[in-house]
Amino acid sequence: MANGSGTGPARRASDRGRYGRLSRERVLAAALRLVDDEGLSALSMRRLGAELSVEAMALYRYAASKDALLDGLVEALYLELEERLGTDPATGPEADGTTVRERLHRIARATYDVCLDHPRAVPLLATRMLAVPLARRPLAVLRNHERVLALLRESGLDDARASMVFRAFTAWLLGYVSVEVQPVVDSPDEPDPAFRLGLHRMPVQELPRLRETAPALAERGGPEGLTAGLDALLDRFA
Repeated sequence: MANGSGTGPARRASDRGRYGRLSRERVLAAALRLVDDEGLSALSMRRLGAELSVEAMALYRYAASKDALLDGLVEALYLELEERLGTDPATGPEADGTTVRERLHRIARATYDVCLDHPRAVPLLATRMLAVPLARRPLAVLRNHERVLALLRESGLDDARASMVFRAFTAWLLGYVSVEVQPVVDSPDEPDPAFRLGLHRMPVQELPRLRETAPALAERGGPEGLTAGLDALLDRFA
């Protein structure tokens, strides 16, 4: 029989673990560390609860479902992006003397740096955006959209043109980062370059160009490639 107190399992479970009382920020930070260390497949409420030394049910106060937890990880990445941009006066509203293009470059570079610090979480930037409508995305994500659109409008573009460039900017940035973090090396401990890349697994008659290019693909394009592509995009559209 219900006791009328409204205390469900999530309320009864203690949220005081080995790091003290939980908070949303602490839960998301721990989830991001877990993904950084072990990958997205390792993330579950039970596993995260074990990391924080609390019952899994206690976590539902801070993320109502596994999807909400994944959205929280996206939020954590964008909050880290905001923190990086906040330390750079050239990306702020008082960026006198800095061109729109330079500020877009800084946003792109900061995004690149965050993603390379958390490569195993990068797939969420695509998968969760495909699953979550615009208005339901985390506020930190929406603030970044607003930041880019405001810069494009500041450059003199109307809504239609700004939206087109926004899509192109976002597609290039996230696409480039996704390629950067894709694994290419097959056996990291193998000293022979061919075996290290797993070239023996690629049929030479069918994939000659890919085999030839694999060593270059194993090297990241770096921020220089990101900037070159961004400039080409802005020259074309803006």
